[in-house]
Amino acid sequence: MTTWSNMSLQDSASPVMEQLIYFHDHTLMIITMILIVVSYMMTMMTFNKYINRYLLEGQMIEVLWTIAPAVILVFIALPSLQLLYLMDEINSPVLTLKTIGHQWYWSYEYSDFTKIEFDSYMTPQNEMNSASFRLLDVDNRIPLPTNMFIRVIITAADVLHSWTIPSIGVKADATPGRLNQVSMSLNRPGLFYGQCSEICGANHSFMPIVIESISMSNFIK
Repeated sequence: MTTWSNMSLQDSASPVMEQLIYFHDHTLMIITMILIVVSYMMTMMTFNKYINRYLLEGQMIEVLWTIAPAVILVFIALPSLQLLYLMDEINSPVLTLKTIGHQWYWSYEYSDFTKIEFDSYMTPQNEMNSASFRLLDVDNRIPLPTNMFIRVIITAADVLHSWTIPSIGVKADATPGRLNQVSMSLNRPGLFYGQCSEICGANHSFMPIVIESISMSNFIK
């Protein structure tokens, strides 16, 4: 979900998203190098005038183009596995947020406190002010503290949904009858927007997500 005049990923708001951006750039650099080398070789083979019509095999080049992709895959797989472990669940979260997808809105519960729960609907266009984002703002944002480990438990009440916030690097399916879990930590205050990323019916595009990252003291208040 890019913003205006943005050709790349959103600015990160969590350590996981920072690492995802680094991994994206790392992989893109490898792909660019492969593209340059292959393009150079194809160009040279097309325009040179050297022909060996008795050439039947080239064992050395075949060994090289078998080993080289394996080495390249290792350079991609190692940081990928490291990132997968980083994205794994945390042992002792400070806060647990339960997210429930409905047709077509989200509801949230703060289970650690005295049963705080609320629904979050998209703000209608006739109720928006000049600072609101069309199709992205909601009537009830999700306040969460910064620099704290947060566990999000995600499910659905009717059909498949997907709880997605690109700038935090979080995307998890909301499946009826099943609890999915993701972990995150917000490293800066701000408003972070997301949307349902699983086609869930006629109003699928009208159930946005807004997280409001605030300090711990303000969150407790």
